[in-house]
Amino acid sequence: MNQIIKNPLGETLDYSFASGAADSKKSDWIVVLGHGVTGNKDRPVVADPAAALNAAGFDTLRFSFAGNGDSEGDFRDATISKEVDDLNAVLNAVSTAYPRIAYIGHSMGGAVGVIQASSDIRIRALISIAGMIDTKAFAETEFGEEIPNEGLMWEEESCPLSSAFMTDLCQTHSSLENKVEAITAPWLLLHGTADDVVLSKDSETVRSVKGDSVTIVTVEGADHSFNEPTHKAQLADTIAAWLSAQA
Repeated sequence: MNQIIKNPLGETLDYSFASGAADSKKSDWIVVLGHGVTGNKDRPVVADPAAALNAAGFDTLRFSFAGNGDSEGDFRDATISKEVDDLNAVLNAVSTAYPRIAYIGHSMGGAVGVIQASSDIRIRALISIAGMIDTKAFAETEFGEEIPNEGLMWEEESCPLSSAFMTDLCQTHSSLENKVEAITAPWLLLHGTADDVVLSKDSETVRSVKGDSVTIVTVEGADHSFNEPTHKAQLADTIAAWLSAQA
């Protein structure tokens, strides 16, 4: 796949496509992967599961949301609402060749997936890695002491905190619990017990709404980005096995 993908504002989205090992059962699937706040498509929490899925026979496309990584756009405009538009542009591009799409989102990328999957039947399987549900709580906990349009996210100079970002998290999408019930695709949620950025209660909120129709895997000791090698391996292996069972 080598086409140019642009979002509705005409910004080009940087992506990496990789073919999976030959497997006729999975040839009509593609797995799209989106990253979290301040991330990009090459972060290990996204790239490692993609590699495991390629080995399992799936084609993958991991991309950077506009304003992140090498994608065009301004980081200050990278709100959940805009990232939903980015994801939709990617899905429009891949759906012409693949009738079955799985989406994997990390952190805020997981929240983007919840919103999209709640109304998009093209997503046949959904995977949330430390995915946000209580978006307002995240914004207030992580950035509540910063002044929008003046402060930074986690003291990163390249990641200014915009009022548009905070308004979108705290008002437009203050909680995604109302979107959860509408999701009909098989859904896997993975969360580390040591995650202090997006708390595991967000995944438990999904359980309270969806019951046993969702699969929740808790990784003991894992942080928000599954940085330890053993946690990375468990994350990638779990995703590849679960999605293979859906194919």
